[in-house]
Amino acid sequence: MPKLKKSTQKMGFISLILFGINAIIGSGIFLLPSTGMRLFGPASILVLLFDGCLAFFIAMCFAECASYFKETGGAYVYAREAFGHFVGYEVGFVTWAIWIIAEATMYTAFATALGGIFPALADSTSKNIIITVLYLCLVCLNLSGVRLTTIISNVVTVGKLVPIFLVIIVGLFFIKPTHFDPFFVEKLTTIPNFATAAITLFYIFSGFERVVITAGDMKDVQKNLPKALLISLGTVVVVYILVMVTSIGVLGDKLATSTVPLKDTFQAVAGNFGANIISFGTIVSIGGICLASSFVSPRSGLALAENKMMPSFLAKRNRRNAPFAAILVSSSISLLIAYSGSFAVLAQISAVSRFAQFIPTIIAVLVFRKTMARSDKAFRIPFGPVIPILALLASFWLLFHVESKNLIWGLGALILAVPFYFLTKHQAKQ
Repeated sequence: MPKLKKSTQKMGFISLILFGINAIIGSGIFLLPSTGMRLFGPASILVLLFDGCLAFFIAMCFAECASYFKETGGAYVYAREAFGHFVGYEVGFVTWAIWIIAEATMYTAFATALGGIFPALADSTSKNIIITVLYLCLVCLNLSGVRLTTIISNVVTVGKLVPIFLVIIVGLFFIKPTHFDPFFVEKLTTIPNFATAAITLFYIFSGFERVVITAGDMKDVQKNLPKALLISLGTVVVVYILVMVTSIGVLGDKLATSTVPLKDTFQAVAGNFGANIISFGTIVSIGGICLASSFVSPRSGLALAENKMMPSFLAKRNRRNAPFAAILVSSSISLLIAYSGSFAVLAQISAVSRFAQFIPTIIAVLVFRKTMARSDKAFRIPFGPVIPILALLASFWLLFHVESKNLIWGLGALILAVPFYFLTKHQAKQ
């Protein structure tokens, strides 16, 4: 009976592609083109291609791991089964940390966008006030038990896609080829700069891991999943490159100093009215993603508590059935992280933290090929171990070039998890 139920809810091939595109395109594309231009000049277009390839390789590893299991849980399950309960716990704990950092990044993105649209709000004091007000509003909304996820999802989808495509469609007619000359800026074109740009811009590809977990038991997984991933990520890469090409082509060197690049790009070609349209879309999109993120991150902590992987108090609910303890803990940590840095810095930290999930999953592929029997319906990455090994090498190479403090911020949850592991293990024996 459970199998029949599950099969009726399988996602079709086209639906999976659309879900993938929507899951990956987020707030980062509204703010990060300027960071790419500042770090690597017009050649940052090539950085996006590199990131897209790496995201596809890692997604393929998630896809193969997902095909071995009917159990949900993603990277936590793969790590636990491949390396044991301690590593599984570490990855499960880090999953919660990833969502907390992502929520903090969204707080900062919202404040950055408002500061770019209204210059009077661009100073650090205003940023912290905006973040605090946003935090209080989201906590109150979540504690009230109100669930608006479907409406929010639809609004956010329209809010983010309309301004993106407006900038591309209109802006392409106003590109100046001279803005791409030189394509490789001598003082910027270095290996460390490329790596820094790649790890920071990788943030805009986050979300692909949810797609492959959803697709783990779809029909004809061996045939359809690689194509759906390739089409989803390929479409996203094309959209991102078009945004970058348009922004560079319209703004030129000015892009490097822009805090709201899509708004500034459209303002240059459509005046203040155009800028207001993009500004509205930016705020709606980032605000909606903030709300969605604030709903998801406490539930990640709640799931850990319910599975006895965190102290039981995190599972407590109020009379409206909202997990108030997890909400207050998650959101408060997010608030403190949001105070600590700029959007570009937090985007890099957020991207770094995800490799605590990615690397164990990549290695798990190689482990499962030796330890687990494959059914005919299981997905297998082509070319043997080539893609997992390339993904692993590229991941370590990127992390090697991350600034030490950002690496500690991004992967520090692995260390924080250790005492909680032994605490919960001790409680389980009592």
